[in-house]
Amino acid sequence: MSIGRLLTVLVAVVSSISCLIGCSDEATVESGAKKIVVGTEPTFPPFESKDEAGNFVGFDIDMVKAIAAKQGFEVEFKDLPFDSLIPALQSGQIDLIASGLSITDERRKAVDYSDPYIDAGLSIAVRKNNDTIKSSADLKGKSAAVQQGATGAKKAEELQKAGTLKEVRQFPTVPLAMMELAKGSVDVVINDRPVSEAFVAAQPGQIKLLDEVIDADSYGIAVRKGNTELLAKINAGLSTIKADGTLTGIKDKYFKAAAEAAK
Repeated sequence: MSIGRLLTVLVAVVSSISCLIGCSDEATVESGAKKIVVGTEPTFPPFESKDEAGNFVGFDIDMVKAIAAKQGFEVEFKDLPFDSLIPALQSGQIDLIASGLSITDERRKAVDYSDPYIDAGLSIAVRKNNDTIKSSADLKGKSAAVQQGATGAKKAEELQKAGTLKEVRQFPTVPLAMMELAKGSVDVVINDRPVSEAFVAAQPGQIKLLDEVIDADSYGIAVRKGNTELLAKINAGLSTIKADGTLTGIKDKYFKAAAEAAK
């Protein structure tokens, strides 16, 4: 083989190897698609849960998918315990959190939040036949179940330190906390109202919510501190789905029936 032909073959081989290494990345760049890993704790309906087939479903899931469609990126959802979400975000295991995450000053020290996407607040759930607890003023000496790491847990701890609640029992998920209430092991569950409304709808005749809303707050999508590029995309997509009615449609899909059932 001549030197000229050998050089031609070598150039072809190098080009093939380069394409194997870089072509797929180039296609991704050209299409504008990028996969974003979303951390969520799927035992928090109607915001996030899994269906019988194991698929992620819920308000937050549909909202993030809608934002991704507007902004041209793909999403992959990752199932994590609620109190592991922020550490997972900080360590780079996930790119953002969409999991009914209340916006608090304490959490702002660890993450950057999107614009708020829904107004929430804490409510007190009691057993259906409980007529003695009518508001937070009736919690003296009572026991509460809460989800570990949630804003309801923080509020319950405050009430316990103030000498109001006698006992606070923490559970990894809301369903476990509600189960303790249903079987009479605790007096109340303090939890985000939209989620508690969904449980009332799912367990008619067992649990009811008090009218009082305490510590009203808002939910936001969280990104790593300083990730301004992703945060800008999330906020832009969120603004778009608010303006075009997509977000309202998602709210109606997940909240109307639960809110009616909780009355």
